[in-house]
Amino acid sequence: MRASIETNRMPLTRLLLAGACFVIVVAGMRAASDIIVPLMLSAFIATISAQPLFWLKRKGVPTPLAIFIVIAAIIFIGLGVGTLVGTSLDKFVRDLPLYQNNLRELLGGSLEWFSVIGIDIGSRGLMEAFDPGDAMKLASGLLTGLSSALTNGFLISFTVIFILLEASTFPVKLYAALAEPERSIHYFEKFINNVQRYIAIKTLMSLLTACIIVVWLFIIGVDYPLLWGLLAFLLNYVPNIGSIIAAVPTVLLALLQLGPGSALLTGLGYLVVNMVIGNMIEPKVMGKGLGLSTLVVFLSLVFWGWVFGSMGMLLSVPLTMTIKIALDSGESTRWISVLLGSEAEAIASQNDRQDEEKDKES
Repeated sequence: MRASIETNRMPLTRLLLAGACFVIVVAGMRAASDIIVPLMLSAFIATISAQPLFWLKRKGVPTPLAIFIVIAAIIFIGLGVGTLVGTSLDKFVRDLPLYQNNLRELLGGSLEWFSVIGIDIGSRGLMEAFDPGDAMKLASGLLTGLSSALTNGFLISFTVIFILLEASTFPVKLYAALAEPERSIHYFEKFINNVQRYIAIKTLMSLLTACIIVVWLFIIGVDYPLLWGLLAFLLNYVPNIGSIIAAVPTVLLALLQLGPGSALLTGLGYLVVNMVIGNMIEPKVMGKGLGLSTLVVFLSLVFWGWVFGSMGMLLSVPLTMTIKIALDSGESTRWISVLLGSEAEAIASQNDRQDEEKDKES
């Protein structure tokens, strides 16, 4: 009897122990966010840079020269982004109180118009519960977080260099260290290839989204089109929710600067770009197995944003997607990956299983 009770307690004890370990690890990551965020950003940049590095090596370029070319391109892009963020963000932050006051006045005028026609919304309570300037503050906070991360450019650059240097020799070390190298390296290569493919495709789709947004805002005449294009590029890594967060401050600015018609055109541009690229082009290019459910996207945005701040919000989906790909690489953990994925992926996985059962029966 006692043995049966002890056996039943074991799963609960393991669950509590796992929960306690998770809390300790998360608290440690949050406490060390100042050093972890630059390292994560370095790993993210190195993953993107690995493809051009390997392409240069396949073309016969020596490894040191290939790394120098890639790092020089990264530094050039980083300086350009840093200059853009620094100059545009300073001016935007200076004008932010004016935009917020204008927005409150516009909302107050709208509420007065509703009261004139006999609809009492309760202006004071609504203004206290909902501050429209928070949308501007959120956009400013995200870009400020990126600017702060770029100030660690020296550390990030050297970390990227060492990661790229290690990438060419790591498979040899892994082969020598593992007991069953063929099987383990197969799962490791599958994991790395899927992560690189996901980040590369997502980066290209984000860049295409940003270019279209910049051109559209420039045609309409909205201030800071390059800044809003950069925000659209960064938040495009967050599916569904990111495009809404990126569009809100831009539409509000267009409303204050140019009027309701231009604000409507701005929102329409974001909607069309998100529908065409986010819902049509990107899923076809990505293929199955590289999607997340909307609930997981939202929870990852909240969780990683709480742990690492604004940069955690920007990297939330890539981080969660990396975990999902790692779970999908193993047979015993693939079911967790399916639970994290989208409904279309679950249906595709179920269809594949039915096809396999039919093949076995035949």
